[in-house]
Amino acid sequence: MSAHLTCRIDGPIARVSLNRPDKLNALTLDMLSDLAAAARSLRGRREVRAVVLTGEGESFSAGLDFATTLADRPGLVRAFLPRPWRGTNTFQEAVYGFRRLPVPVIAAVRGNCLGGGLQLALGADFRFTTADARWSVLEGKWGLIPDMAGICLLADQIGMAEAKRLTMTAQIIDGIEAERVGLATVAADPLIAAEELAAQLLTRSPDALAATKRLFEGSWNSGHRATFARERREQLRLLALPNTARARRAAFGGEHAEFEDRARR
Repeated sequence: MSAHLTCRIDGPIARVSLNRPDKLNALTLDMLSDLAAAARSLRGRREVRAVVLTGEGESFSAGLDFATTLADRPGLVRAFLPRPWRGTNTFQEAVYGFRRLPVPVIAAVRGNCLGGGLQLALGADFRFTTADARWSVLEGKWGLIPDMAGICLLADQIGMAEAKRLTMTAQIIDGIEAERVGLATVAADPLIAAEELAAQLLTRSPDALAATKRLFEGSWNSGHRATFARERREQLRLLALPNTARARRAAFGGEHAEFEDRARR
């Protein structure tokens, strides 16, 4: 992993940080590859039960670093090639890999959250932002479209009409407006808010959290019958798992449950 991305595991919480503060954490091809690799690695770490995603310094991410990216034409071509087993290329997997994680991912945003940075934030399940942060689907300014899984993630998060408006106008909005349209939740200190939510989620069964994420991610645009079937399969599996029994005993006894690592799947 390059020096521009850190992935630190502290017990049950993984902290993934963009670490290019002098460039407002603008994304390079190496950083995108590292983000995809970090998500892939965390997927196999069953002791990890939450991920906090943030940027070092005063910016979450100012988006793609066009200067370094366009200078590496062979690398750009490779990054555009899709993975046939995933259906994503490097740009998309850097974001959507976090949606595939079987644990909740929480983004803490301050400063710039522009273009590819906004799409990366959408790869998280929850987002906290300062009121004065700058959010924008900035690709439209350059005559482009969001292509890091942003089209489907924007539409799912805020609805198609609002997603179209922000994409077509490339309007820069602050954190208050981002909260109004449903992109994020304003917090005085987004990192503290993210850590507090992570701590709250640690009190729940990691197997139930994983099942919840799979259900919502896999069924959001499915018909009711398909969703009902997914619910039944997930619930039957949960009923047989030790962590479910621990949660039940703790709930009946008014105690704090001590959970094991997430079950294999």
